[in-house]
Amino acid sequence: MSEKVKIKIARNVVHLPAIALRGLVVFPNNVVHFEVGRTKSIAAIEAAMHANSSVFLIAQREMDIEEPTIRDLYTYGVIAEIKQVLRVSDDLVKVLVEGKTRARLLELDAGEKYLQATVRPVAVRGIAADKRNQVEALVRSLKDCFEEYLSYSPQISKDVVYNIISSDSPLFLSEYMPANLLFKYEDKQTILNESTLLGRLEKLLTLLRQECQIMDIERDLDDKVNARMDKGQREYYLREQMNVISEELGDAEDTRAEADTYREKVKALNLDEESTEKLLKECDRLARMQGSSAESGVIRSYLDACLALPWHTATEDDLDQAHARKVLDREHYGLQKVKERILELLAVRKLNQDVKGQIICLVGPPGVGKTSIAHSIAECMNRKFARMSLGGVHDEAEIRGHRRTYIGAMPGRIISAITTAKSTNPVILLDEIDKLAGDYKGDPS
Repeated sequence: MSEKVKIKIARNVVHLPAIALRGLVVFPNNVVHFEVGRTKSIAAIEAAMHANSSVFLIAQREMDIEEPTIRDLYTYGVIAEIKQVLRVSDDLVKVLVEGKTRARLLELDAGEKYLQATVRPVAVRGIAADKRNQVEALVRSLKDCFEEYLSYSPQISKDVVYNIISSDSPLFLSEYMPANLLFKYEDKQTILNESTLLGRLEKLLTLLRQECQIMDIERDLDDKVNARMDKGQREYYLREQMNVISEELGDAEDTRAEADTYREKVKALNLDEESTEKLLKECDRLARMQGSSAESGVIRSYLDACLALPWHTATEDDLDQAHARKVLDREHYGLQKVKERILELLAVRKLNQDVKGQIICLVGPPGVGKTSIAHSIAECMNRKFARMSLGGVHDEAEIRGHRRTYIGAMPGRIISAITTAKSTNPVILLDEIDKLAGDYKGDPS
């Protein structure tokens, strides 16, 4: 009995030239064309053409292997008939083949010229009588799932669609569908490895449903991306229209470019998140306005005032008592009580570093040196000095700044003094505070 089995196996064994395919799985009863570039593969085609035009096609497990061995190839492949060979160049050949029979790879001889494979044709097992209804249900489910697949991939050839819809043969569908649909080559090989028709149909249905789910997710993502792109393109189109209208009206000033310049300056300052958000919001408002509008001038003034402030510039305090006394004695003669009070102020500041701001009031008739004492305090502490005269001021808006709703609104005296001093911690002198005037317009005191 064992001898008969051996004779049967020996009779079915076929020796053929083999081609290892990268990322391609060929099925029986399907015509495929592909390019061949490896020397051994070209030699295998030439050997097959000289013999009987049959060649064994089998897929590689890894696409980047140049010299595959039997471990690098899958177990099952296809015996195919070469229909046409077209030499494109010395190292590239286009081949048209038709798959004939599914076969199992037994041995592989990696000769010097080409791969020689020992294979045994293996047919797919038929359907048992009690499984016919199950197979019929699988075929119907496959067709229903294929119609859903078509809604996601309308670019499939009409011939492919017709052949699948019009056929009721389970064997034909199990070979034709994976060969012509966009599955990964590993999934196609899984179907080719399956020896039972029922198992093939089940795996094919599972793969097709998975592909439909993936394509449904892809469609949702595409819709979201397209919606965002459409919104961006619509805004761009409307902005271009606004620019053209502005040019036609003679107002060719481009506030968008100006807003972009302001935006870059704001980002370069590296401010805290709240301040940056506020200034960038003003830049966006400016970009949407006409260059000649009154409000755009207000926003420009506001941004210029904010950008001119010394956000990150500060001087380091010098609280040395000896240095302070030396400076005060050099600049002023006498005034011992005033000097002692100033030294006490510096001593308290040295002991308590957390003091945010200190106010000292200098009182006296004109010409006794109140302003020069303030200047000396700044020199003692190594700080910048800024003087603001309040004589004749009768509107508190001049001190704290005008409301931005007014055309030509300006920052207040204190902000202007900080900008002039170019430091975040200057010594500010509020001079002539006794000359503040209060009337019906307001009382700045």
